[in-house]
Amino acid sequence: MRETDDDLARLRGLLEQTYARAGDHLRAIHLPATRVDPARLVRELDGMRVLVVATVTADGRPLTGPVDGWFYRGRWHFGTSPSSVRARHLARRPAVSATYADGERFVCTVHGTAQEVDLATYDGGGFSHVLRDFYGQGWLNEVGSGAPYWAIEADRLLAADVSVLAAGAG
Repeated sequence: MRETDDDLARLRGLLEQTYARAGDHLRAIHLPATRVDPARLVRELDGMRVLVVATVTADGRPLTGPVDGWFYRGRWHFGTSPSSVRARHLARRPAVSATYADGERFVCTVHGTAQEVDLATYDGGGFSHVLRDFYGQGWLNEVGSGAPYWAIEADRLLAADVSVLAAGAG
């Protein structure tokens, strides 16, 4: 776990605020018994996770696609090719939504603003070390230095262990 006490406190506040503003339908699915606390959230999301990211076209259509997602220091991060449609969308319209789902067991959804990060300086280079440890030094030297990465500054964050619902239904 790389999160600090401040990161965990920020996550707790964000989760509480999100559920307080949620509609009836969402609250009927994400019951208090299914919601996860920040410590469990960071344990569940340790390592690379396939994150489905939604960006918005100029005419307002959403486009989704999978990326390598990293929950680091209490925020979702992801990268893509500098020539990708996703990168062009985010440069013009940084609003983003993303979801990680582990089947019918666990789900985490975030809505917010994507902020591009410089891997060399972001968090003192700490995030780049995580990527290097996963992809290898060659990736960081050849690909990583030119690959754009974003951190999602969350307006809303939802996280639930939905397997609790199935266990209670049986």
